[in-house]
Amino acid sequence: METDASDPDPSHQRNGFVGVLYGEFSDTLNDRVRYSVSLTESALTIQRISASPGRTKVVFNLTDCVGCRAYRGPDSADVGAYFTAYFYPFKRRWMSAGLTRQRVEQCFRVALVQDPLANLLEAERWAHAIRDASVLQAPRRDGVLYTEVRRPCRVMILVNPHSGRRQALQLFTGHVQGMLTEASIPYTLVITEHQNHARELVRKADLSQWDALVIMSGDGLLFEVINGLMDREDWQEAIQTPLGILPGGSGNALAASIHHYSQSPPAWNEELLLSCGFMLCKGLVSSLDLVSIHLASRQRLFSFLSLAWGFVADVDIESEKYRHVGAIRFLMGTLVRLASLRVYQGRLAFLPVKEAPRFPKGTIKTHHPPSTPQHPSLCSSLRCRLAPSTSPNLCNSTNSNHNTITNHTIPTKRPEAQSDGKIGAPLDSLLPGLDQPVPDSWTVVKEEDFVLVLAIYQSHLAEDLWTVPGAMADDGLIHLFYVTAGISRPALLRLFLAMEKGAHLACGCPHLVYEKVKALRLEPITPHGMITVDGEMVEYGPVQAQVHPGLARLICG
Repeated sequence: METDASDPDPSHQRNGFVGVLYGEFSDTLNDRVRYSVSLTESALTIQRISASPGRTKVVFNLTDCVGCRAYRGPDSADVGAYFTAYFYPFKRRWMSAGLTRQRVEQCFRVALVQDPLANLLEAERWAHAIRDASVLQAPRRDGVLYTEVRRPCRVMILVNPHSGRRQALQLFTGHVQGMLTEASIPYTLVITEHQNHARELVRKADLSQWDALVIMSGDGLLFEVINGLMDREDWQEAIQTPLGILPGGSGNALAASIHHYSQSPPAWNEELLLSCGFMLCKGLVSSLDLVSIHLASRQRLFSFLSLAWGFVADVDIESEKYRHVGAIRFLMGTLVRLASLRVYQGRLAFLPVKEAPRFPKGTIKTHHPPSTPQHPSLCSSLRCRLAPSTSPNLCNSTNSNHNTITNHTIPTKRPEAQSDGKIGAPLDSLLPGLDQPVPDSWTVVKEEDFVLVLAIYQSHLAEDLWTVPGAMADDGLIHLFYVTAGISRPALLRLFLAMEKGAHLACGCPHLVYEKVKALRLEPITPHGMITVDGEMVEYGPVQAQVHPGLARLICG
């Protein structure tokens, strides 16, 4: 017989039980096996009812629960009803000391009376209570302000089927689709057909239909979505639409960063996808900084990840030919570019963060990141003694080839807005015109020969490149790295290898400089080269940037 939280059972009172629900249900496969089930605000506790002493008890933290559903069984003659709760707790990896989220479901049969409808109503009561409690118990990081995606939420999921190893759609159906069903999240799947397709869609979409926009691809597709939102006349409202990322590309930098911000154990590949899918189902939203970038042609872009020139940009673009091999493309591109290391001439200036301590020029600000387990990587077998910064492995997946059908037509709200220099976009108060000198408060770098310049605003530059151990998605900072000429090829390679563990800032390197800045300007002098924004190649020439703290919203944990 099932009772509620006021159950007078003295054993519960002796144990200090103050619950939400308590009941006794049978096993779905064997009706003779019964369980006592207790639901509190933070946990679901399951104990097999047995005459033997020392009954085993299993406790599931509702922080790990994505949803619960009630339903009738397939047999119409069965008067019972069922409810199943879905959990993704951390468990040991197979043949590894590491932890990763793994799916666990708990299913119970409700047959309190001979009335099928009454049993179904009771199962629904439990499913509703578990869902509500699990939303309140979403994992939160101390010091971060969160809101929640409206429930039930309506999600548009944009998939680039050609990102990474061209497996994004298969990864979605194989790993994410079921989680969304378990979490009762309705979604519309949109398959992008060509470059800038996503930008065009969100620029014209009626965003009132959607509670979140989720990207299943590499970082390049999110770059399109953000700039499509900022193209709109109602950009201030549009950019507040929560954005989610599911890793389906080669680098997956933002996905790796979000996973890192959640303080979860390190994860890669499908484990990272499972983690991001879990955070999407929990639906917590925090702030995301965007960086406004001005090009020489007066075009203005909005970036969420990075601005790169030199070695990093070269590897990212030149490794496109190896896209079919997945994330290893960056390692291959790095080795090729190291074989013929280039030096670029240019001028660099930046506005340092006032609170940051000043260091003598030519030295590096050191940071001692927490130790992290070594993860599987082709680079991990190499031991690194030297540890400075910025790395060749670019986090991004571009949208260069899209040849698929769109599964859904997005209704339009208003005509296409002007994208370049439109009135009303956030004001870049820190930036002079590109044809004007920088203010006296800026720092001008004397060295003019660079191997690379990298401005990054997330913790990771790729799944296996922990570039800024202390970064947060809304720290209001541009983390600026540059490597000057004179560094040897082995030393540069060691920098990138050390970055796998976030150890590159723990040791000094005379050619590496790291600064926290609010704005910057880069003026290439070398006539030919590549500049990338979020891994997408942009016009080559003078460029400047300013951070806008918390301009967008990000689904994270």
